Amino acid sequence: MKVNKNYQNIAQSYLFSTIAKKVNEFSEYNSDKKIIKLGIGDVTLPLCKAVVDALKSASEEMGNKETFRGYGPEQGYDFLKDKIKDYYAGHSVKLESDEIFISDGAKSDLGNILDLFDKDNTVLVPDPVYPVYVDTNTMAGRKIIYMDANADNDFLPLPNENIKADIIYLCSPNNPTGAVYNKEQLKKWVDFANKNGAIILFDSAYECFITDKNLPRSIFEIEGSKTCAIEFCSFSKMAGFTGTRCGWTVVSKDLIFEDMSLNKMWLRRQTTKFNGVPYIVQKGAEAVFSPEGQKQIAQNLDYYKENAKLISDVLTKHNIWHIGGKHSPYIWLRCPDNMKSWEFFDYLLENIQIVGTPGSGFGKNGEGYFRLTSFGSFENTREAVERLDKFLK
Repeated sequence: MKVNKNYQNIAQSYLFSTIAKKVNEFSEYNSDKKIIKLGIGDVTLPLCKAVVDALKSASEEMGNKETFRGYGPEQGYDFLKDKIKDYYAGHSVKLESDEIFISDGAKSDLGNILDLFDKDNTVLVPDPVYPVYVDTNTMAGRKIIYMDANADNDFLPLPNENIKADIIYLCSPNNPTGAVYNKEQLKKWVDFANKNGAIILFDSAYECFITDKNLPRSIFEIEGSKTCAIEFCSFSKMAGFTGTRCGWTVVSKDLIFEDMSLNKMWLRRQTTKFNGVPYIVQKGAEAVFSPEGQKQIAQNLDYYKENAKLISDVLTKHNIWHIGGKHSPYIWLRCPDNMKSWEFFDYLLENIQIVGTPGSGFGKNGEGYFRLTSFGSFENTREAVERLDKFLK
């Protein structure tokens, strides 16, 4: 028996595990100090009432013989897929229900989708990058090329005709930088992928934070994308499902490579390796799209947007360069005084007990940058901003 030695090529611990270890070590000797965590992108507000009511009702159904449900369709129940189809229609995107696959979150499918592709394919990812894109391909032994995202291009790299790749990862609004592609920029990527016979894996997990109607919330708003893109989205940030786990993946029927339908391949993969998201969870997700659900999650999103504005405002006040925060829960800032990312992490933790995420953890181009999130409580965010304001003076 031989093991997959590609695991030797990835970091021994996940970025956020390293952060947690550092914080725990600090807390052990400073138990009297309150630490405010603005690092991991986990939500803090509870599920909205419409969702909780739906979860309760579905649980009652599962306790009655007449309404009990066993194995469900691996690709998701139609009642939820139809709601998602209508949600896209609200953004002028037309999908068919059997192009939508319900998942337990975008992170899972971003890794699982790789089952459809040959291991000899070359992968193109932005730098800085969400670690999952890199680690899952490294585990499979694929060659990875990095595109240069930096302050000069607003951390929104565009295609380079001199660089060819088979699988292209894009995330907008971006994690970790919060940068958002406009339609013209995404059109360049779609044209590039179609011209070169490549596939775009488009992570739109944060689309719900976009408020500018001129900015695309889905890559399928771009002409030509149906033949070159797969989209991943999630209820995690939209409706606080980080612990409930539900998302979706859109695989168009127009995706044909080497005379094979990716839609049919993904269906076959899911029916073989996935038993589907629980009925109870899908009923909760369906409630997100009810009038009450939409109103309630909008209030939660506004709460996080206000937190982002507080953080952005204090950084602007002290002339610290940053992006994000407007159409994203993430604020990406340049470390002051030319500090390194982990140096700034330790500096904030030791002096004002604020925890963020070192930019270098997202790649070479993240060195010298730092990510803060708006997912904390309003009270903690306000206190963190007050500490930052005094400290940065």
